[in-house]
Order: sequence, then structure tokens, then C-alpha cells
Amino acid sequence: MKLEINGLSIETPANTTVSQLLSIQKVKMPDMVSVEINESILDRKTFGTTILKEGDKVEFLYFMGGGK
Repeated sequence: MKLEINGLSIETPANTTVSQLLSIQKVKMPDMVSVEINESILDRKTFGTTILKEGDKVEFLYFMGGGK
């Protein structure tokens, strides 16, 4: 199925969960990533049970510390 991930069109297997997608995309430190699906932030506790659908728009959000 086709998804849009961070603005890029990606092909993934049907019935892929968010956890599986993080693995497929080789996201480093997935515990440090927030995931937005169709403009809604997903609760991390549901990554393993949330199944993505054709055409979903997924954003991986990385929060960085910094400044003075």
C-alpha cells in the first residue's frame, strides 16, 4: 500500500503497524520519535496496534534539545 512519510511516497505491505513501519524505515532510536498520522499525534502505547491505511500521511517527529 502507498503511504506518505515525511512528504515522500512510500510503498509498504498491507496491514503494517506503526511499530513495523518504524522498523521497515530503519528509524534509529524509535523511543525518541513521535508519530503523527493524518495530522494527529499518536500515543506511543498504540504503535504496536495501530494499523496504517492506504493513503495515510505519516510524519516522524524528532525532538532535539539545544540552545543555551
